[in-house]
Amino acid sequence: MEKELIRKIRRKTARITVFGLGHVGLITATMFANVGFQVLGADIKRRIVEAVSSGKSHIKEPKLSRFIRKAVKERRLEATTDIMRAMKKADVGIICVQTPLTSDNEPNLDYIKKACEALAQELSRGKLVVIESTVPPRTTKNFVANILEKGSRLKCGEDFWLAHCPERIATGRAIQDFVENIRIVGGYNSKSAQIATELFKTVTKGEILTTDCISAEVAKLAENTFRDVNIAYANELALVCEQIGVDVIEAIRLANTHPRVNVHKPGCGVGGPCLTKDPYLLLHPVGKQAFRSRLIEPSRGLNDGMAEHTVKLIIKALRKAGKDVENSKIVILGTAYKGEIDDARNSPAECIIRKLMELKAKLVVYDPYCSESFGARKAKNVTEAVQGADCMVIVTAHKKFEELELERIQPLMKENPIIIDGRRLVDPIKAKKQRFTYLGIGFRD
Repeated sequence: MEKELIRKIRRKTARITVFGLGHVGLITATMFANVGFQVLGADIKRRIVEAVSSGKSHIKEPKLSRFIRKAVKERRLEATTDIMRAMKKADVGIICVQTPLTSDNEPNLDYIKKACEALAQELSRGKLVVIESTVPPRTTKNFVANILEKGSRLKCGEDFWLAHCPERIATGRAIQDFVENIRIVGGYNSKSAQIATELFKTVTKGEILTTDCISAEVAKLAENTFRDVNIAYANELALVCEQIGVDVIEAIRLANTHPRVNVHKPGCGVGGPCLTKDPYLLLHPVGKQAFRSRLIEPSRGLNDGMAEHTVKLIIKALRKAGKDVENSKIVILGTAYKGEIDDARNSPAECIIRKLMELKAKLVVYDPYCSESFGARKAKNVTEAVQGADCMVIVTAHKKFEELELERIQPLMKENPIIIDGRRLVDPIKAKKQRFTYLGIGFRD
């Protein structure tokens, strides 16, 4: 059976169904279709299915719309809300549904469970199932395999094959990452890994590394957890530098000249769908009773706390300028969770805006890409946003905010104008020359 499926994959006659057409699933479905496979995308949201069916993308990602239009026009990409029909026609099922956290930071696997239960009812011998969703360790081997075996009455690793192939894409460069990045393929067994490797060989130029599915799960989570911990170190260093009276950016610049040091940049918080979640997924299987995290979980808490620290800097600067936060006009520059994208998922801007609203500040937001305002009034441009403002807070590292014309902005703001630099984009010396009160993460006047 495996030889027949491998033959189909190599000839690109294997039919692929992608479950979940979100940020990961839509990229996956589109890129497999564009290399020649017949792909059916399945999603429970009708608006997403209708958009894809008409050759459109519901997410903003460079070049994605063009690839979707091409695939739909060539009839290699279709979309449906009929999950049962989707797997019935497939040789390969790729699961890309979301795995969010609950309110107490536990993994919610309901979407994975529902997708697997539906898939299992139409699962037959000789098919491959790939989990691309980010999941806690042991999910593929135990949770997913058990659901598929129970629902299909088939034996995993013998009658059908299962692998975890974690995504490694970043918003804003997802297509390039999907095609060029090194890919990890974690098999339920060696045959599963071999077949899944053959599948991803057809679509990626990057090296493919094969391992077991649990190691693949841990590796994926370790990548993002490392980044989160590194940022937490940079943030704690910034807090130390604020106390000492040293500019953390200068300290990091000097430290990073060491050949074995690479400290990340501090900021007003970590956002997005991965770094805010993956550390909790990594820790989940060990359990809090058996293991107490001394680094990973505290790092998460430190990074989450930077938004509140930014609010404290705002209050401090306003008081220094003889103003009270209540009824002060505060401009938030950026609601996206990182620069040059329109995605506001888990953005620290939300926490900052909510807390300032509680303090009865007058809020205006401006973001050149993102439409989200978290309830604050939106401005059309920087000039409109800063008119009559007391304080300007840079929350997102958009390039446009690196090029702010302070000499033009300063006269538009009220007396004793303030800059709170949550991303360290503004030169403090230039800000002071334009008579701004300047406070930044890791910088004390």
